[in-house]
Amino acid sequence: IKTAVAQIAADELDVALDRIRVVTADTERAPNEGITAGSMSLQTSGLALRVAAAEARQILLAMAFEELEAQTAVTSLTVADGVITDPATGRQTTYWQLLGGQKFGRRITGLARPKSPGAYRLVGQPATRLDLPDKVTGAACYVHDLELPGMVHSRVVRPPAYDARLISVAETAVRQMPGVLRVVRDGRFLAVIAEQEEQAVRAAEALRAAALWQNDPALPPMAALYDQLVNAPAQASPVVDGTAVPEPVPPVAPPPTGAKTLTAVYSRPYQMHAALSPSAAVAQLVDGKLTVWSHSQGVPLLQHTIAHVLGLEPERVHLIHAEGSGCYGHNGADDAALDAALLARALPGRPVSLKWTREDEHAWEPYGAAMVIKTQASLDDQGAIVDWNHDVWSYPHTARPRPGGEESGLLAAWHLARPFAPPQPRPIHGYHFGDYRNADPLYALPQRRIVTHFVPASPLRTSSLRSLGAYANVFAIESFMDELAQAAGADPVAFRLQHLTDERAKAVIMAVAERAGWEKRPWPAKNGVGRGLAFARYKNSQCYTAVIVTVRVDWATGEIRLEQATIAADAGQIVNPDGLSNQLEGGFFQAASWTLCEEVVFDEEGITSRDWDSYPILRFTGAPVIQTVLLNRPDLPFLGGGEAAQGPTPAAIANAIFDATGVRLRRLPLTAVNMRQALADAASA
Repeated sequence: IKTAVAQIAADELDVALDRIRVVTADTERAPNEGITAGSMSLQTSGLALRVAAAEARQILLAMAFEELEAQTAVTSLTVADGVITDPATGRQTTYWQLLGGQKFGRRITGLARPKSPGAYRLVGQPATRLDLPDKVTGAACYVHDLELPGMVHSRVVRPPAYDARLISVAETAVRQMPGVLRVVRDGRFLAVIAEQEEQAVRAAEALRAAALWQNDPALPPMAALYDQLVNAPAQASPVVDGTAVPEPVPPVAPPPTGAKTLTAVYSRPYQMHAALSPSAAVAQLVDGKLTVWSHSQGVPLLQHTIAHVLGLEPERVHLIHAEGSGCYGHNGADDAALDAALLARALPGRPVSLKWTREDEHAWEPYGAAMVIKTQASLDDQGAIVDWNHDVWSYPHTARPRPGGEESGLLAAWHLARPFAPPQPRPIHGYHFGDYRNADPLYALPQRRIVTHFVPASPLRTSSLRSLGAYANVFAIESFMDELAQAAGADPVAFRLQHLTDERAKAVIMAVAERAGWEKRPWPAKNGVGRGLAFARYKNSQCYTAVIVTVRVDWATGEIRLEQATIAADAGQIVNPDGLSNQLEGGFFQAASWTLCEEVVFDEEGITSRDWDSYPILRFTGAPVIQTVLLNRPDLPFLGGGEAAQGPTPAAIANAIFDATGVRLRRLPLTAVNMRQALADAASA
């Protein structure tokens, strides 16, 4: 996104791209833009920057008109890489000469008109990502790599389970280990600080061995997860035009014109962010002023949340964004920031680098919520959908830390001697929010009933994971659309087009079908190789995306291999086609990993999937050939594409598996074990 916003600014200002330096979130240098979430960066930050740059250019041209005593109208002065020329006289000045290093000091009016699409030179063109050189050469670029003078290193020793109580800890021997500067104990919060990182690692291992915990089994049997979810106390609301409303839930009422009615149940497990590098932060407390470097997605919010836990005024906390290895949602980044802040408070003056372990990340990060979706629809005697029902049961999808009261969303705050309580989950009735994001299909349906069943009491910690509920909802909708197409005897592409009135949606589906070489034929093929289609418009308001996947299924082992994927997308005006392709292809691969591999495993004692063996992810060997088709709409607004591929991907894979085998898989993940069982069940039916 840094590259895209740099392109917008450079183009609007008429300067070279390499003159632009992008400063990400910093509570003392940048505006408060809230949380980086919802695929809104271009629609909010990008658009705001376009307006600001247009006004800056207008101000500079007005200044140049006076400076040059121009004989040309101000709107006809020319600009080339910041050099302003009066064509009538040839006199020139530059942006930097006009400002002399001073700030503008002007309030943006919004009256300056940005350029027309035809005038852009950089927007819409590929540009090398600004962040890539350091990443591909291994230079220091992440918060984990940050080196500050006098920096020390730390590790936190977590409880063995959510509710484990610390009975005792033998600290003396650990305090005497080489390099150890502090052993920090505050309630259940245990940590070590040492001069060198390897010393901190060894001391943390020793401290873990020296701690005695009491753990009373508290988690339900994993096998009962979905039954418990559907039968738990829930807050049910109908979803009308994409928004949950506080009204009675209408009953399911099949229409009299329904000739055939189908039902299906789909589910997803808890899934991790599984960032390749565990969370980290650096903090330093000097003269009562705390500075924290974090890869949080909500830097301004985290400033206030940390201040709340530590009892500081927010202006005494300076939060600076530093890159992490990616998470796409609320992972452990915010928690690590508080860990570092607590340890900086224990050792004032010196910067403290705090890194989570892989086990910390897997066992303690907030997961994507488990969900169950029940669908029912009726077809008329012409094979058209005349009724649609979609009920979604889900644990909370958002628990981002917020300041206030006796609650905190930050992990360490729960473990202190004077603990804060975890926030009480409550439904948020916003447009396509949380569990019901994309539960309302974009298709033209004469009768629809969408209901959210919000279950607040999740046994595992949950919060925002890329696309929130859209991943599971679109999986259910687009799998069910294929089931309905089969019942209607229709081609999957033609069936979707039949039920769409949005021309941009139709164009995306036709584009992906053309590029993938889709042909109408009898289906399912049941020959071990299949193709599947899925489509969605993220939040019914952002990027349109259609995906076609080719899979190969091994009848003996149940192994599912992705052979080819084609993605078509309409994200409005495209700023950087390479960047958009990166997002779509990366989103596809992440969602494919969720779909084929990923499931948080637990027992009554706690989380057991604590490494890459117990929580496998898709490897490079599982990557298909991917081709991407971008439908540029330069005259239309930006549409966020960051989460656009998450929803269509699982359904496209499941639909391809059905074409390959004739077996419908509705429970994620679609592992080889589950595939073998489904094939066996089908053979014995």
